[in-house]
Amino acid sequence: MDDKRYWVGFNLVKGIGAVRLKALLDHFGDAASAWQGTPDELRAAGLSQKLVERFLQVREDIDLDRLWEQFSAQGIRVLTRTDEAYPERLREIAQSPPVLYLRGEVTADDMWAVAIVGTRRATSYGRQVAEELATFLAQNGVTVVSGLARGVDAIAHQAALKAGGRTLAVLGSGVDRVYPPEHRTLAGKIIANGALISDYPPGTPPESSNFPPRNRIISGLSMATIVVEAGETSGALITAEFAVEQGREVFAVPGNIFAPQSKGANRLIQQGAHPLLKVRDVLDVLDLTRVTEHRAARTVLPADATEAQVLDALGHEPLHVDEIRNQTGLPVEKVSAALTMMELKGMVRHVGGMNYVAVHEAQAEYDA
Repeated sequence: MDDKRYWVGFNLVKGIGAVRLKALLDHFGDAASAWQGTPDELRAAGLSQKLVERFLQVREDIDLDRLWEQFSAQGIRVLTRTDEAYPERLREIAQSPPVLYLRGEVTADDMWAVAIVGTRRATSYGRQVAEELATFLAQNGVTVVSGLARGVDAIAHQAALKAGGRTLAVLGSGVDRVYPPEHRTLAGKIIANGALISDYPPGTPPESSNFPPRNRIISGLSMATIVVEAGETSGALITAEFAVEQGREVFAVPGNIFAPQSKGANRLIQQGAHPLLKVRDVLDVLDLTRVTEHRAARTVLPADATEAQVLDALGHEPLHVDEIRNQTGLPVEKVSAALTMMELKGMVRHVGGMNYVAVHEAQAEYDA
């Protein structure tokens, strides 16, 4: 059985979150062993008697194999904190979610992400700002993150998609329970150009108590959080608080001092948030003016020590695989496998007869 299934099993136990799961993994060594633990072993790992009883009930009731099949049938992916594909920025935060459920895909490009959040009752001014911000960010290669709620969130998702960009929606329910229901069509478009994400198991209803905690994921996925419009008790302010705790930047759009929708955003500025006076401010503060170049560099950087050694051996003169092997001291199988991957990435070029050149070197010679 896939080890991820046991992580999902623990995720179904109310009261076992990031801290308690870590304690279990530390005690047992892996999720499978912890799932099979006896009551005495579970208590020794730090679970209270009440939590042990709750866990035993879930373990008896849940068929993890069947659940996994249901996820596959619904197109739901599971990422654990140990997965390579788990979002790197989210992994950095305190008590990052042990398990994420996805419909869609999170990619390496989503490292460059900014959250746009705000009131469900946006004014025409708030709508215009949210739309222009999301459009500008998407056009500059920045992923837009929000919560799929009515108002500012939905506007941000829609504008990012319309601009041909990527967007991630973090839900306060299971990824199979789109809320509000009128956003199901929008959710489908997000799945095709980003992802629906939740740390709540599929089937979880959109209860009001779920939404404040999910905001830590919105800010955790993002380099910065922008609050467009927010009342004094808006959930967007909770997202901003999480961003500050996580060491991320916070921007707020100045608004009419008499408008209820601007009271929260204006107060954030008073407390030290960056006042967003023009859409480009975000790129300038975060040094995101060259996202495309950053991505290109990331694509052609060696993925590991083997690729680095092979790239060092190559120059403007064609080099045979055997000579690359001699210079690097690597087994020929490793050299061949690395060259295949590097050619797919555009890092090297096969020039015939098992000879290769580094692309940047070849280009320099060509330009000369």
